[in-house]
Amino acid sequence: MPWVLEHVVGTPSIPTNLNTFTMKTDSSLSRFDKRLLLHGQQYIEIHKPLPSNASILNKTAIAGFHDKGKAAILELETRSYEKESGELLTLNRTSVFLRGAGGFSDPSKPFTYSNYPVNPASAMKIPKTQPSAVFEDCTQPPQALLYRLSGDYNPLHSDPMIAKVAGFSRPILHGLCTLGFAVRAIIKCICRGDPDMVKSIFARFLLHVYPGEALITEMWLEGSRVIYQVKAKERNRAVLSGYVDLHRLAASL
Repeated sequence: MPWVLEHVVGTPSIPTNLNTFTMKTDSSLSRFDKRLLLHGQQYIEIHKPLPSNASILNKTAIAGFHDKGKAAILELETRSYEKESGELLTLNRTSVFLRGAGGFSDPSKPFTYSNYPVNPASAMKIPKTQPSAVFEDCTQPPQALLYRLSGDYNPLHSDPMIAKVAGFSRPILHGLCTLGFAVRAIIKCICRGDPDMVKSIFARFLLHVYPGEALITEMWLEGSRVIYQVKAKERNRAVLSGYVDLHRLAASL
């Protein structure tokens, strides 16, 4: 454990060369227990393929804040620009579920704020028909320890004690890592390996994934939209759902 947990005294320094994306909350939210934070939803717009070598400028703002009684939902919007040209590369809208941070407004008229129009597509339903494609992949036991090197050092994904405080039997996988498995399955099965076909991505995180579990991604093609659902094979539980909008369809479809 001393080799992977930053708060353990004597942790060795391992240099990395990565672009990290961090999220910080101001003092007005400091009363909630950060160990109980969960990733709720993610929306991504890809405006331009990411360059292989560039300096990226990220601008983050609060996009929404909602009182849900026993919890609060905080939405952060990050626009990423190529620093030299000023071109917009991506837009990321992250929704985090802050357990224990709600109840700060009048229950009869709970506080809610959004700086963007709510997308009705976020309420989409999983089709009852047979999926257009199904893909199975397996996460690895150290998956969360590797993925955290992207910059998300939330100890919920590495420290067994923190995981138990949050209500889990052991550390769980990052939601964005699970989303990566789903989008990779869509690129492989629907886009025929062409990632530039992806226009935007929406994800709703339904349930945790334990590193080492197998993931089954079911995909339904509806026009230029792929509706998907991911299940943890061992528990037969849906853990993630959403959609991916495409610029175009593969010629072989």
